[in-house]
Amino acid sequence: MVVLEQFLAKVVEQIVNPIILLLVASAFITFLWGVFEFIKDAGDGKARETGRQAIYWGLIGLVVMFGAYGIINVALKTFNIDQKVAPLTAPR
Repeated sequence: MVVLEQFLAKVVEQIVNPIILLLVASAFITFLWGVFEFIKDAGDGKARETGRQAIYWGLIGLVVMFGAYGIINVALKTFNIDQKVAPLTAPR
């Protein structure tokens, strides 16, 4: 059971967390791009709507990613899996 816990902790640490970080960064960049477009094209209604949609989808992405991060942490704590475990080693 310890090996499984170590494996799951390593998967979360090495794969899941970087993917979540990348998706959070892309959602934040989308949000900032929407703000830029919204301000830049303040006089044009259609371009302003495009900026508003980018802001909306950027915020949705951030909420989803932070929610996923929270759910993963709740699951890890529920099953008593520590993310800072020793590296996987072969049994002796």
